[in-house]
Order: sequence, then C-alpha cells, then structure tokens
Amino acid sequence: MKNDFTYVLRVRYSECDQQKVVFNGRYAEYVDLAATEFIRALWGNHEDIFARGVDFQVVNLNISWKAPAKFDDVIAISVKTSRVGNSSYGFAFDFYNKTSDQQIAIAEAVYVMVDADTHGKMTIPDDLRKILEEGVPGQVVNHAGD
Repeated sequence: MKNDFTYVLRVRYSECDQQKVVFNGRYAEYVDLAATEFIRALWGNHEDIFARGVDFQVVNLNISWKAPAKFDDVIAISVKTSRVGNSSYGFAFDFYNKTSDQQIAIAEAVYVMVDADTHGKMTIPDDLRKILEEGVPGQVVNHAGD
C-alpha cells in the first residue's frame, strides 16, 4: 500500500514509569490515537461513518519495542495500510523520536469491519476499501504543540 500519514505527540509525565520511560501499556493507546487520526484523514468524521451503519473493531495488536521513549519526547508515528481483506484491514505503525530520528517501536493492528448496530462482521464497503488502498500521502497531524 502506498499511503503514508504521520501522527505526532508529546510524551506526558503521567504516561511514564518512575524512570520517566513510557510505560509499555501506553503504546496501545498511542496506536489507537494514531489510528483514529489516520481513519479521520481517510474516511472523515467518525460520526458520519457510524451513521452509515459501519463500525470497526481491533482484533489483533502486536507491538515490538526498539528503544525507550521518555518524558517530554516528541514521538512521530507513521501509519499506513498494510493489508486489506474482505472484512478486515491492517495498519502498520512506525514510532520514532522526532528529534533524534531514532526508531522506538513498530506495531501492527488488524481491524474488522462490523455492522454498527449488531457488531456482526461485514464486508468493507467499496468506497471505503478504495480509500484504504489509496491512502493520504504526506498528511501530518501534530498534537505535540511543538
């Protein structure tokens, strides 16, 4: 897939352990934040998606750590579509320190498309599939305040 998107955040003190290193469980939250903004860039407002009767759920999340992120670091998370199936799709995440460019972690999340009311699995609508495959090249959402 050819899309690239970057979400930027600043590590807050409350996200760290006593050594001022980001607690490992926070990375799942970072994945969710980055995915939320990527989906907003791809498909628009979440409420409009839900109004179509479409929703999605995480069914798998894998994270591999490469280096620590610390309090007040600015982290850039690149996101791209890694796969598109009949009812599921995957996003690949690459975490790196925006200042040093050091890779911090990689992750992959797999989502399944579901009916918004019944939460039963459904086929990805054609228009949403096309956008997943085409992506949003070069877009950056910066919540770091830098």
